[in-house]
Amino acid sequence: MQVRVPPLIRRVRSATRGRPRLPGRFNPRRARIFALLALLGPGLIAANAGNDAGGIATYSSVGAKYGYQLLWVMVLITVSLAIVQKLAARMGVVTGKGLAELIREEYGIRWSVLATIAVLIANMGICISDFVGVGAALGLAGIPVQISVPIAAVGIWAIIVRGSYRSAERTFIWLTIPFFAYPIAAILAHPHWGEVGKAIISPEIQTGSTYLLLVIATAGTTITPYMQLYLQSAVVERGAREEDLPHEEREAVAGAIFANVIAGFIIIATGATLFKHGIHTIGSAADAARSLSPFAGSYAEVLFAVGLLGASLLACAILPIATSYVISESLGYEKGIGRRREEAPVFVSIITGMIVLGALVAMIPGVPVISLLVGVQVVNGLLLPINLFFIWRLSRSRRVMGERRSRGLLDGLAGITVLLTSTLSLVLVGVTLAGI
Repeated sequence: MQVRVPPLIRRVRSATRGRPRLPGRFNPRRARIFALLALLGPGLIAANAGNDAGGIATYSSVGAKYGYQLLWVMVLITVSLAIVQKLAARMGVVTGKGLAELIREEYGIRWSVLATIAVLIANMGICISDFVGVGAALGLAGIPVQISVPIAAVGIWAIIVRGSYRSAERTFIWLTIPFFAYPIAAILAHPHWGEVGKAIISPEIQTGSTYLLLVIATAGTTITPYMQLYLQSAVVERGAREEDLPHEEREAVAGAIFANVIAGFIIIATGATLFKHGIHTIGSAADAARSLSPFAGSYAEVLFAVGLLGASLLACAILPIATSYVISESLGYEKGIGRRREEAPVFVSIITGMIVLGALVAMIPGVPVISLLVGVQVVNGLLLPINLFFIWRLSRSRRVMGERRSRGLLDGLAGITVLLTSTLSLVLVGVTLAGI
């Protein structure tokens, strides 16, 4: 009788295959760490990469402007993000192809090129803003941006290009640890937890333009195109098979929940401090960190800065990878983290070019980050409905997914998610262009 090896055990064996077994040297703590790393993966990384410098600034603005009032939005967005991530992970496992490659094969090169150009423009802008976030976070410790940004850029490049997929994935997972700084910062802010619960369960919904704009902005910064593009391609590259599907789906959903719980704590931390003390406007995530100190102590400022640094580093790594996946898949080039330049020249060149350009622009004094983010917001707002539509259509296609296609309740919820999220995204584009 053949014994089926659980996916977790198979991953741990794979991670340790080829290493000599030394008697008497078994380390239970190390074994637990390997088991934990095997459980985590692209879903956690993709969702947390969305909590980048721009996302933290948005959540901080929500807390400063309305306190806990918009926490109910995070609950609804979490459901939407979990559905989208689950479908992306499922398609990666079942088809063995990234989203851009599926779009090219099923709908033609024109749609693929359109998505590729939009992703390149949007991701380049976000990459620059996240390198600015790295400089701002370490700038709070007195480290000049001319030192911090180049070191971060070289380190990120080495992890992606010189390491393997497994080592890069583990590094990205470790970079999610700084996100735990936000729950601690929220606790130091001494929020009124009864008010927090009431805001989630029984919200006071307003109809003012600023309130509605922040609702839309929160949805837009939580579900971004590059997250799904990275997730599906990363699931393919890590070699997930159909028997791994339940695990990959659970991990994708768990990643969405974790990331949005962190976002909720950012809102709680700023709501309990800035909002309560009449500071309703902030310019950046770094401004939010500085503003916490008088009300929650210097440790809260440090924790907020640590979270900002981890978030920015993670996004600076994921954005070039996601972009390179899309371009390589759309045009049929070789791809893969850890591939040398001679093996995948286009893939490596795009990653290198984005990191170098992002770091160089971020070091320019007075770089117009806000204007840059406004333009990126428009491109992302136009790209997201296209991405979500293709995810929905492809995930329910019998020809593409076979018996694993989405049906029934999941398909209905996915359709509603695509409709509502796309509507909010397009409204945000219209408001942004009107403001310009």
